[in-house]
Amino acid sequence: MERNNVTVTTDFILLGLWPEFSHLVILLCLTLLVYFMAVLGNAVLILLIWLDTQLHSPMYFLLSHLSLLDLALISTSVPKMVTDFFSGERTISQIGCGTQIFFSLTLGIAECLLLTLMSYDRYVAICNPLRYSVIMSHSTCKRMVTGSWAGGAITSLVHTAYAMHFPICHPREIPHFLCEVMALLKLTCEDISAYVKSVVVSSFLVVLIPLSLILASYTLIFLAVLRMNSPEGRNKALATCSSNLGVVSLYFGPAILVYMRPGSSKTPRLNQSLFMFNAVLTPMLNPLIYSLRNKDILEALKSIVTSRCPLGKLKRHLGCYT
Repeated sequence: MERNNVTVTTDFILLGLWPEFSHLVILLCLTLLVYFMAVLGNAVLILLIWLDTQLHSPMYFLLSHLSLLDLALISTSVPKMVTDFFSGERTISQIGCGTQIFFSLTLGIAECLLLTLMSYDRYVAICNPLRYSVIMSHSTCKRMVTGSWAGGAITSLVHTAYAMHFPICHPREIPHFLCEVMALLKLTCEDISAYVKSVVVSSFLVVLIPLSLILASYTLIFLAVLRMNSPEGRNKALATCSSNLGVVSLYFGPAILVYMRPGSSKTPRLNQSLFMFNAVLTPMLNPLIYSLRNKDILEALKSIVTSRCPLGKLKRHLGCYT
């Protein structure tokens, strides 16, 4: 008796970004343009902070790592999404899917933690300036950054391992442009109510608690700013804090709607829109928000544009010509 060979695949199929959209090519080209702008903007910001000694302060050190997280976050989804669309190959292996979930969650959680620490940095700088250099030492900043990465990686590893262990009994088609936990849960045939509750609890720990601390920090900052006698110092503090609060709203708003909204796994189109905003548009907007409202960044950029060998660190590494 001849037996039929049955091939069991463990690959997933990413349905992509809004497949019903009639002008998808234009949308993908715009997304690719946003990606290049995000990479360029964040890379320039990191380079400026690294080269210009005037930017070697705790605030800019933390900002450079935020840009690094943005670069990594947007690179976890856009290259794969654009390549899949133009090549027609939409599959992703189970290992690749788990890897994408792990890195996207790690980077997203790390950014939430880092933004909380950045708000603490501004609180110390404005409300306790005499002890700022002691509290925000270089070693402290390194521990802050390491803690953000570690907290994101540990939390992400737990969620990724647990989400990937569920058996899949529906067609292995993920209604998303990347592997994402809430989209993957739609394919499982087990009761996931307990896991969804754990997602809400962990979201409370890594989203709502940091957001509450950020809002508390900036409330104290604004109260301190209102008591300042110098209009120039007041305006500078308000400009810096308003930029930070703008970035905070861009990160935390979509994250709350995706992971803390009841039945969020049942609304794939809305989740795609929120992920596009959070993981694609926000990394492009961040360097613009911080640069356009920051005189130090603008002056550093101007010095690079107008000088043939503008920065001391660049001189030591490359040498100047006359």
